[in-house]
Amino acid sequence: MKKRVVIGMLGTQLDRRGKRQHRWTKWRPSVALCLHEELPIDRFELLYQPRDISLAERLIEDIGEISPQTRVVPHAVSLTDPWDFEEVYGAFLDFASRYPFDTEHEEYLVHITTGTHVAQICWFLLTEARYLPASLLQTGPGKKGEVAPQGVYSVIDLDLSRYATLTSRFQYEQQSSVSFLKSGIETRNPTFNALIEQIERVAQRSSAPMLLTGPTGAGKSFLAERIFQLRQSRHQVKGKFVAVNCATLRGDNAMSTLFGHIKGAFTGALAARTGLLREADGGILFLDEIAELGLDEQAMLLRAIEEKHFFPFGSDREVSSDFQLIAGTHRDMHQWVREGRFREDLYARINMWSYRLPGLAERREDIEPNVDYELQRFMRNQRSQVRFEKDARTHYLRFANSVDATWRGNFRELGASVARMATLAENGRITLALVDEEIARLQANWHTEDQQPVALPIECDIDLFDQKQLETVIEVCQRSASLSEAGRRLFAISRQQKKQPNDADRLRKYLMRFDLSWEDVHKEKG
Repeated sequence: MKKRVVIGMLGTQLDRRGKRQHRWTKWRPSVALCLHEELPIDRFELLYQPRDISLAERLIEDIGEISPQTRVVPHAVSLTDPWDFEEVYGAFLDFASRYPFDTEHEEYLVHITTGTHVAQICWFLLTEARYLPASLLQTGPGKKGEVAPQGVYSVIDLDLSRYATLTSRFQYEQQSSVSFLKSGIETRNPTFNALIEQIERVAQRSSAPMLLTGPTGAGKSFLAERIFQLRQSRHQVKGKFVAVNCATLRGDNAMSTLFGHIKGAFTGALAARTGLLREADGGILFLDEIAELGLDEQAMLLRAIEEKHFFPFGSDREVSSDFQLIAGTHRDMHQWVREGRFREDLYARINMWSYRLPGLAERREDIEPNVDYELQRFMRNQRSQVRFEKDARTHYLRFANSVDATWRGNFRELGASVARMATLAENGRITLALVDEEIARLQANWHTEDQQPVALPIECDIDLFDQKQLETVIEVCQRSASLSEAGRRLFAISRQQKKQPNDADRLRKYLMRFDLSWEDVHKEKG
């Protein structure tokens, strides 16, 4: 049984009613809470203003007399004006942020009867926003004319539509959550910012599966973990964050890793294994590169998501696990489903909230703040001080934003680039010479990749003319960050003669002549 904990404000009027023995005939909200046998209270977190210390002490004594099992913990809260929304909300938010909630072993009730109307509304707002993982509790004296010191209690809902003046506070909290998902990076790309704002709302309002797509290195794994941390800070998950790259799973190992196995389930299974799905119970399971899962694993995963039950490999006994799934992939899932590589029913299940994270080349205005972030992260991890010289920083950013910088590894590649310069910086200074060396290194890597022989991903014979043309198309696709970018390069002249050029569609139709897709010819570099 969980312990029951009440959080409430001292009532300076109602809790003061009656003197000496006469007070036991009066309904006093905080005392009355402890008179209900069917609602035993293990702990009462009592907030009070310092000037009311005498009343708080008397209340604690009275509760100890009628309910010895209830431990009252006083908390002094200084309020200059208890009718000021901003001040009261801030004080209660500070309390909620510091309080060590233990939802696994305790249940919480927020008593909203005592205190000013402003205090009652603020309690509701914080509970509704999940800063307080609690239910709301209202008490009353009972029917008119009755002498019932215990009164009555009930769970209620409040209509707060007329309190629209608090909108700005909610906007501030929402912006803080968005900033958290971006690790405080002041991103400037409007499309990406709008995407993160929606993810922030969905992350706190839904536990449905979420699908993150986009090129390798775009930040899918990083964002998935930040979503978990955001939900954890709001007491919306009790378990842990469990992540696995499905591209590393094959055969029996895939089944065993995800669903667990019993001893002797297959050769080498010398002991039972729990599996990642059970480890993620109550938390979030992140399956990166989910498109690489085999069809058998996909079928079992679908049932585990929908029914919260599954069979460990080799077992005839079901186990349960209630987790939220976040999936990631760089594949074109529509194409994967059409080709029969991914179950259509599983895709429909995980595609309720789908977000494509753009690559670095599509967010060039975000390169500068990410360079600053990566440098700060390096200094934090290495406990050192490193900075760019002014001309060196300008030169590096000019190159990083140029069309010559393809950034095929996306943000992961940018982070590695900054880390290399910071590591080689003498006396903590990244010089112009060091930047030139790094630029040359990046260009050499990209040039080496470009010089790799172009392998045609088709088996049919074609004329030499078509073969050479197709090789050129594939080479351009492999050097481009998106289908549209490749189309603009290939049709740079002819597109000028069209009123509404659709380069991506034109290139897609060309590839289809050879039974090819963008995913078939575009090389992802991690």
